[in-house]
Order: sequence, then C-alpha cells, then structure tokens
Amino acid sequence: MSFEHLPSLLSDALTRKGYENLTPVQAQVTQPEAEGRDLIVSAQTGSGKTVAFGLAMAGELLGEQSRLPVAGKPLALAIAPTRELALQVSRELEWLYGEARARIATCVGGMDAAKERRALSHGAHIVVGTPGRLRDHLERGALDLSGLKTVVLDEADEMLDMGFREDLEEILDGAPDERRTLLFSATMPKPIVALAKRYQKDALRISTVSDERGHGDISYQALTVAPADIENAVVNLLRYHEAETAILFCATRDNVRHLHASLTERGFAAVALSGEHSQNERNHALQALRDRRARVCVATDVAARGIDLPNLSLVVHVELPRDAETMQHRSGRTGRAGKKGTAVLIVPYPRRRRVESMLRGAKIPVEWGTPPSKEAIQEQDNARLRASLMEKAELDEQDWALGAELLAEKSAKEIAAMLVRSARAALPAPEELLDASEAPARRDGPRPGFEDTIWFRMDIGRNQNADPRWILPLICRRGHVSRGDIGAIRIAANETMFEIPSAIASKFVGAVQRTGQANDEGAEVAIEQIEGKPREMARENRREGPHGKGRPNSERGPRPPAHSPRPFKGGPKRAGPRKPR
Repeated sequence: MSFEHLPSLLSDALTRKGYENLTPVQAQVTQPEAEGRDLIVSAQTGSGKTVAFGLAMAGELLGEQSRLPVAGKPLALAIAPTRELALQVSRELEWLYGEARARIATCVGGMDAAKERRALSHGAHIVVGTPGRLRDHLERGALDLSGLKTVVLDEADEMLDMGFREDLEEILDGAPDERRTLLFSATMPKPIVALAKRYQKDALRISTVSDERGHGDISYQALTVAPADIENAVVNLLRYHEAETAILFCATRDNVRHLHASLTERGFAAVALSGEHSQNERNHALQALRDRRARVCVATDVAARGIDLPNLSLVVHVELPRDAETMQHRSGRTGRAGKKGTAVLIVPYPRRRRVESMLRGAKIPVEWGTPPSKEAIQEQDNARLRASLMEKAELDEQDWALGAELLAEKSAKEIAAMLVRSARAALPAPEELLDASEAPARRDGPRPGFEDTIWFRMDIGRNQNADPRWILPLICRRGHVSRGDIGAIRIAANETMFEIPSAIASKFVGAVQRTGQANDEGAEVAIEQIEGKPREMARENRREGPHGKGRPNSERGPRPPAHSPRPFKGGPKRAGPRKPR
C-alpha cells in the first residue's frame, strides 16, 4: 500500500526509514473509517503497532498543518508498561515526527524525575511514559492533561497484568472527555474489555491477530534434554546458530546470574537483565547489544518486557514458561518487521508431556528434536568459515606484503590450515551431551554399575539454593570421584542425598574426611553415610514419629552444640553452607 493518504511529512519519514508498504495494522488504523474514532486494536508484538498509533494520531496532532505549533500543553499521551518499551516508543515517534518538529517528553521510572518535570514545564507535543511515573507527575502538578487530544494505551493487557489499573484509571479520569482513546493489546481478556467500555465511545474494533496464535514469522523448536544437560544444550544452541543477537529466558534472577557467568566464562559476549540491575546497568546492557559488543542477553520475563532489539533472530526458553501466553510474549521478541526468527524450548524429558499439552492448546506447530551435537556444530563452523573466506575482500598493499612473507616461509596449505585453526580457537568449545532419549529407560532398573549402592547425605538443600549443576562438581571434588561414579541425587528442603557404588564407597569416605579438613571451597558442607535408601528412611521416620524411636524430647538428651565436629570433618563447622562457584 502506498502512503498517498498520509500527511506528506509522515510519508516522507516512512520512505527515508525504508518502508515500502504499511503493515496490516498500520494500514487498518489509517483507513477513512478509523479517522477520529476510538480504536481497540488487537495486534501481535512486533507487528509495527508503535508506528501504527503514531500514524493514527496524525489527524489530531497535525490537522491540515505541515508543522506542529509551538509546544505547550501535551497534545498526545502514550502510556507503555515498561521503561524499555516507553523509550522505544519515544525513539519511533522521534523519527516519524522529526520533520514536523515534534517535541517529545519521556517520563519513566528509574530516570531523573526533576529533569522530566523541567522538560514538561518547557512544553511538549507528545508525552510518553510508564503509568507510575506519569501518575506521580500528574499528582505533583507537573503534567497538565487539559490539552490532550489523543491517549494511547500500548500493551494494555501487560499493564493490567502488572498491576497498573489504578494508575491508568487516575490518568484517564484526568484527561478531557472529548479526547480520542486508542487501546492496543495483544489479547482481549475481560479486564481489557471492561476498561474499553468505561473509557471509550463507539470504538472501532481492529484485529490483525490470526487464528494461529503462533507468530507467522517464528519457527518453534522443542528440544528434549537430560535435566542435568540444560546448560550444555544452551551452549550448543548458541554455537550452532551463531545468531547476531539471541535472548535466553530464565525464571529467576539467581538463574540469570548463574547462566550469564557461565556463558561469559566460556567466551560468549553476553549481558544480563533482571530485577537486581539498576536502570543505568540495563541501559548499558541494551546499548551493548545494539552496538554488537554483546550478542547474547540472559533475562527474566519481567526484565525483558518491552525490549526491541534489531536483528534478534533467536529466543531460547532455557526454563519453560508458565503458560502459552508467556511463551508467546517471550518468543515475540523475534520474528519482527517481516524478519524470520527461531524460538527454542529446552525441554527436560520428564516434562515433555506438559509442554506438548501447552503447545496443543496454543495451536502452535513445533518441531521436536534434540540439541545440536558437537559434530553438527563443527560442520556449521566449517560452512561459515568457508563462506567467510570466499567472500570478496578489499586488500591493501600491507595485506599483500604480509601474504607474500608468509608464503616465503610456509606452504599455502599450511597457511590455510593455520588460518582455520586460528578462527576455531576464537570460538567457545561445544559440549558433549547426554542422550536424553535413553534417560527414561533408567526407571526400569538400576544403571549398570549401580546395582549395589550406598547412600550419603549432605546438610544443604533447596533452602540453601542447592542445585545439581554445582552439587555434582562439589561431590566430585570432596570424594575424588568422577561424574560417572555418582548415581541418583535427591534434593530436599534442607538436605541432599546421593548414591555411590558400594565398590568405591570406602575410598569415597576417606577422601571426604581428608577434604573436610582442608580450607578448599565446599569443605564446610557436611557429608555422612546413611542407612538404607531415602524412601525407606522416610517411611521409618513416619512410623517412629517426629522424635525418632517414639521417645519424647525429655529422653533424647541435649542437642549437640553448633561448634561440635560434623561427620567426615575434622574441625568446627563454619558459619553456614557456602554455595560453590
């Protein structure tokens, strides 16, 4: 569709930005039947809706004029759920209304509120902000809504999910009754319908969401892995795809911190985004991604809301989303503006049925498989390196001179091989993965070599952030054993139990005693042998009652002091368990 029906300033801006056609949502909000009316727009993330509402408000902002008047009271207000999305909206409107000389004020949490108030006092045509900060400026008298002609609610469903209902109602109640209200939302739950009914008049409903809820430009993959292999699967995925920008979703800030540190240690250029990072740190991280100084972002769901990164082609659900809606919000970071993207769910094999059910309910087609192998990654590396070296390059005299010197000392074959080796050395090493497809077979009987085992107990559990990813290396260090020597690991609230083959149990006990007396990391964790299996112990404890052997507390004797020696350790216990790195 051409831009002839748009004001010339806006059509010129679109052309300079490289637009050849309007997206479906942009085309529909600028049709004659939408002019001047309140709108309820259902559009997927990444469908170009920021530009869409920028075009939709042109009639109220410009009218028949070619330039905006001198800035005074705001004419338009755009409300977004997060800082990042509000800043993105400001950037889009700046280039769209640049020739119209629009003055845009941005008001978001985490920024200098006094500076924002000064900007508002100097006048603004458009104000963009988050609900909480806008309400604060409104209550302080810094934000005057009396001149508003248009109010935009961007990602309204997200704002209600995040608890901004009261803020939104106070802002909308303070706006003139005759203003135009544009409501954009990816979904239309009942609270959104109620909000529209209260604050809109004769609204036109526009929907560009297809029956298939999955994003048309996103291909979904689900890869089954052994639970202990999730991190290695992430490494191999990143190495296989070598995406310009990738985002990895974790459930908690602790897991973001751990995965980010692990990837950085392996050589990936990665940044982290979670609730523990300040606004300044977030800005630096996002700028690093835009400048290509970093290519991987590890984030939580909340921290990643509103992020719009150019060339983001890979989304990895490192930890599974809680529902299909969350999965689509995560995945919607890629596949934007007509570009293709890939969303990968890493599925521990015990949770495959749950994921299959979620995908069926969301009507999202998915390709099941396993993570890339080391051999597959090496093939991809070879293909990428071959393509890179075959590209035509502009060489100067110094390049030719150095090439001649190398040929005088080495053969062309040797130089080529060294070049390949040098290129490979700069890449993080791929990981060997367990065969997840064989893992469920272990339920039918013990693993070979584990027919006769002895169980041990550690005095740390979930409440102390126990995790197999660092417990396994800890057991190996303390007991001088390899990963293959360790059987099942069961993590409870305040303890962890694991099994060792009887054949090496005595050697393991001796090593634990020696390492417990050292000052090495993890030496403060107490390890002791237990009788029987964990399930048998639990049944015995239930029969005996809470005091063990049916004895009352008065007959059990005093509890040993905190500084008494612990099993397999020669010395006082330290202040508390410390998580190994």
